[in-house]
Amino acid sequence: MPVVVRASGMRRTETPNAVMTTVASPTQGPSSRLSMWRVEMRPGQRGPRHIFDSEQVWHVLDGQVEISAGGDLLTLGPGDAIVLAAGLERQISAVTAAHLIVSGHATATATASGEAMAGVVPAWIS
Repeated sequence: MPVVVRASGMRRTETPNAVMTTVASPTQGPSSRLSMWRVEMRPGQRGPRHIFDSEQVWHVLDGQVEISAGGDLLTLGPGDAIVLAAGLERQISAVTAAHLIVSGHATATATASGEAMAGVVPAWIS
């Protein structure tokens, strides 16, 4: 049976780098293994350099972002998507105000570059 996730049931997490709105995840329902979240960034906002232990798909809804990934600097605009492989160091930066949708594994752990400690599952993914 299909399960609808209403906007009123979505979880919002704000960091200095962006606002993430969890659309679906295991802790929020109805997904058991996948997560999907929306990312909103203001011009100039930049996430930390980090690595995930599983792949993610990022899709730009509007605006422009720069993604530093594996030594490449890529510029993405509305309609563009990128698949970021597990273990690939990445950093997302907003050139303009930007809205993206991201999907990935619900148990994905992130480790900030240079940290020796094991990764954590970000709140918007779990």
